[in-house]
Amino acid sequence: MFSFVDAFRDDETARKVVKYIKELAGDRKIRIVHVCGTHEDTITKYGIRSMLPRNVEVLMGPGCPVCTVPPTKIDYAIRLAEEGAIVTSYGDMMMVPAGLGSLSDAKAKGHDIRIVYSIHDAVKMAQKTDKEVVHFGVGFETTAPTTASELAAGPPENFSVYSAHLTIPPAMMALLDMGVTEVHGFIDPGHVSTIIGEVGYSEISSKYKVPQVIAGFEPLDVLFSVAMILRQIKEGRGEVENGYKRAVKPEGAPRALALLDKVFEPEDAPWRGIGVIPKSGLKIRDEYEAHDAAKKFDIETETSYEMPHGCRCGDVLRAICYPWECPLFNKECSPESPVGPCMVSHEGSCFISARYGVEEIL
Repeated sequence: MFSFVDAFRDDETARKVVKYIKELAGDRKIRIVHVCGTHEDTITKYGIRSMLPRNVEVLMGPGCPVCTVPPTKIDYAIRLAEEGAIVTSYGDMMMVPAGLGSLSDAKAKGHDIRIVYSIHDAVKMAQKTDKEVVHFGVGFETTAPTTASELAAGPPENFSVYSAHLTIPPAMMALLDMGVTEVHGFIDPGHVSTIIGEVGYSEISSKYKVPQVIAGFEPLDVLFSVAMILRQIKEGRGEVENGYKRAVKPEGAPRALALLDKVFEPEDAPWRGIGVIPKSGLKIRDEYEAHDAAKKFDIETETSYEMPHGCRCGDVLRAICYPWECPLFNKECSPESPVGPCMVSHEGSCFISARYGVEEIL
């Protein structure tokens, strides 16, 4: 049997892993889903899908934090800026469409919306002004601890956070519960896993018996993860295996997890293209409500937003189809002129496919 231990990271190893994958796959159609924009970048950049047998598919699900932010959250942030607050967020959020347009549209109208590289930059802004500064907190378990850290540290009175933070395992379970796409195994995200560890996925394994492998971001990391999933399938197992032990501990990062639990509590949350997923959002606890923009400001957002006609971002986020199967892909919708959120963010699968010129599986 091929050994995953102490493998040399060279072309010969890649050939051996691909051969092993083909031996394990047989003729059965197998659909593997990952939930990480960086994994999608590696898969697409290095043509990993073209190395796999035709009956083994790897699709990206809701692994782009920017793509999954619901339009109502963006509209709320725009309303805050319209009311005179300085709104800060990350660059990828600026062009994501919503009912009131995008943050970039609102900025073009003269509202004070600024790009920051970290929430700490937003706190420093608040220290230098009398105006209200609201940070639009976006991201999964990787980003949320930095938000929690700033709130726990006692920021200025004129600083608050509007939380759009989401968590990955509930989204993975939602895909399985919806049954809109077959999932025979998950490649678990490397960055998120450094925080939540192997234990963060234990409920998925115990409830659904689906194989999972935590993977790093090198091409061989991804190939190994596919092989490990196929081996589990062949052996009738559905467990969490850690293929990224150089960075991910079984228990994750306990201090970061404790900080998240101190500042946030789970809540049912909407995901763009998917719907409301139980206990998948991070709501700021009452102890920190003085810095919770959702409670601090009385903002009404009665806007509506629907995906543009023909846009299949929702299907891409639910791992139903590949980006190039959308009729708008690289036509009406491109990185220079995005229509849907999956073409906006550098972590969006449509953006990644367009960036590397992929229009079909070779």
